[in-house]
Amino acid sequence: MPEMRVLIVNTAELTGGAAVAANRLTDALNRHGVKARMLVRDRQRDSVTTTALPQRLRLRWAFLWERFCIWAANGFRRRGLWAVDIANAGMDITCLPEFHEADIIHLHWVNQGLLSLRQIGKILESGKPVVWTMHDMWPCTGICHHAADCERYREHCHDCPQLLHPAARDLSWRTFRRKASVYAKGSLSFVAVSQWMAVRARASALTREHYIYVIPNAMPLEKFSHEDHPTARRALGIPENASVIAFGAARIDAPGKGFDRLLDVLRRLMASSSATPHLLLFGRLKDESLLQHIPCPYTYVGEVSGPEALSRIYSAADVLVNASDYETFGQTLAEAMACGCTPVSFDRGGQTDIIHHLEDGYLARFGDLDNLAAGIRWALDAHLPADLLRHSVTSRFSEEVVARQHIALYEQLFSSNTP
Repeated sequence: MPEMRVLIVNTAELTGGAAVAANRLTDALNRHGVKARMLVRDRQRDSVTTTALPQRLRLRWAFLWERFCIWAANGFRRRGLWAVDIANAGMDITCLPEFHEADIIHLHWVNQGLLSLRQIGKILESGKPVVWTMHDMWPCTGICHHAADCERYREHCHDCPQLLHPAARDLSWRTFRRKASVYAKGSLSFVAVSQWMAVRARASALTREHYIYVIPNAMPLEKFSHEDHPTARRALGIPENASVIAFGAARIDAPGKGFDRLLDVLRRLMASSSATPHLLLFGRLKDESLLQHIPCPYTYVGEVSGPEALSRIYSAADVLVNASDYETFGQTLAEAMACGCTPVSFDRGGQTDIIHHLEDGYLARFGDLDNLAAGIRWALDAHLPADLLRHSVTSRFSEEVVARQHIALYEQLFSSNTP
């Protein structure tokens, strides 16, 4: 068949986990015979494969109008302002040459004024096959990106706990109804980045009747490499004989990342062992005074980007801990494993797709801090071979493996859509 053209649509080019994943997929597809382009609102580098949307003022207005409507619905309070999206304004991309040239439209994270539900409906009405990668739960809920323990999305969102005044026909109910109407307008398939996400998508009344595929995020694992402990630790100023526990996120103290849980687990480890752990922290901290509460020696390296710098951190650590409420995928776990660092996490979220319990990491019972501490002790004692950890992730999440899964899906949708 002739070279396939795929248009990947995401709000940002590089900022945020979804943007990074979409960018990596674009590069991987282009290296494997697909002509892929990214269409974004926020372009952040000079790349021949990325196009920025025109009409910047209109996009800015769409962003502000949506925030205003959410703000007003919450009684002009900030509560929930960034936890939800209603997609009531955005940009029409169906008139762009990049859209007309594409065989497949692949949506990723399209919120905060990029696409409105009306415009998603126009994309579906174009007749082109549309794939939508779910980087969070927003495509299968009314308005929230993460439903937490709420399960109303299974039948129809209402009485939304994210709203100041939940009601039977509140903003979540109205948006859910609009989504259901939009999704029925054309060929729409969903990609979940983990089995955990797929379970929720298949349970939702919005998405359960659509095809839902599980394809993980593409990762440039070949760019992550294992460096011997002493060299990595000397470079970071960490004692060579320490038991090093790494913990990181885009923002370490963001709600749901579990930094408070980590501090509690460190106290438990110190109370139950004669060995004192050394904490290696990476990522942004909104409130650096929290560092004063760390009960053990630590090294804080701040924000880190790029495989080389991250590889040094993972190589210096014995264990990488993830204490989040959940992750849709769990990228840092896979990166750490590629560098020979043993992952420990809760058994909730996309982490369960990455870690095979007691084989290449440890999955603690969600919320059980004693069990998470036990997992860290197991990982410190296990001394899993770096080659085993690296093979485990590269065989499942390398760019080539993931690109080929996407290409197979595109070819299936394209052929079924061709008369």
